[in-house]
Amino acid sequence: MLVLVGCGRIGFDARLDGAGTSDAGGSDGPTATTCSGLANTCGPTGTGSCCDSPVVLGGTYARSYDVSGDGMYADSSFTATVSNFRLDQYEVTVGRFRLFVVAGEGTQASPPLSGGGAHPNIANSGWDPSWNGSLIADTTTLVADVKCNATYQTWTDTPVANESLPMNCITWFEAMAFCAWDGGFLPTEAEWNYAATGGNEQRAYPWSSPPGSLGIDCTYANYYNGTSYCVNPPTGAVNRVGSESPKGDGKWGQSDLAGNVWEWTLDWYTSPYSQNPCFDCANLTPSASRVIRGGLFNADATNQRAADRGNFSPTSRSFVFGVRCARTP
Repeated sequence: MLVLVGCGRIGFDARLDGAGTSDAGGSDGPTATTCSGLANTCGPTGTGSCCDSPVVLGGTYARSYDVSGDGMYADSSFTATVSNFRLDQYEVTVGRFRLFVVAGEGTQASPPLSGGGAHPNIANSGWDPSWNGSLIADTTTLVADVKCNATYQTWTDTPVANESLPMNCITWFEAMAFCAWDGGFLPTEAEWNYAATGGNEQRAYPWSSPPGSLGIDCTYANYYNGTSYCVNPPTGAVNRVGSESPKGDGKWGQSDLAGNVWEWTLDWYTSPYSQNPCFDCANLTPSASRVIRGGLFNADATNQRAADRGNFSPTSRSFVFGVRCARTP
């Protein structure tokens, strides 16, 4: 079942753990600018930092492939190699996005700088000033537009109970602008898929152990199980980020890589993949849509698979569109 309706300032340095070294796979790491002074309200108990960004150790794998053996994602011919990177543990929350809005960012009045949010290994991947016109004119209009669905929107005009919910109703351009402002960048599709499928383990779901296991229920992810919603039945709703952690986490500790909200990635969509094999690649050739990954709360188990791909116009706005930022290792 699927229902749709129509990362700080650029240049902030990443902060490593207290020892001054990266903690491959650990929860410490660069602190997003939006977490300066932000309350710890994320994770399974609602007491964890909303901004940890674990290291994902790079390697080579097959895109949109898994070892489940059910034939759904059986093509292993599209290989990719990614370098080490950090991928935020959680989807961007309302609380973090609120600081972005309060700062007046992400609008035509205050767009990212040219080249902002560039992927460190991919040339010409940063903000293009020609995109400025695809942002909302001003903060007042942005606040109105992110209230895109009275039932499912997570934004509230004043901070209340929603601050640790994933921010939804954002376009690709707003996602890109946020990550740039927050000291990060949008993950490439290859990076996102790599983290979700456990690298060369080629997991069916981010948590699958053994990798081919198709076990899924509401203790792993927030989704539609075929008869009811995991959260707020009978209508469904997003959940506090990390609510199913650690059981539903991926190999490197990221939560909600399946379910909750879809997450924008850097790439333009093409099928089949345009670069094969690829090394630290992203499809930067414009097309009609950008790639979105990660399943969503009102879709069934097949949409939660790590290999599943979605694509939408970058100007699309929906209550199932969110974002997770990547960062340098």
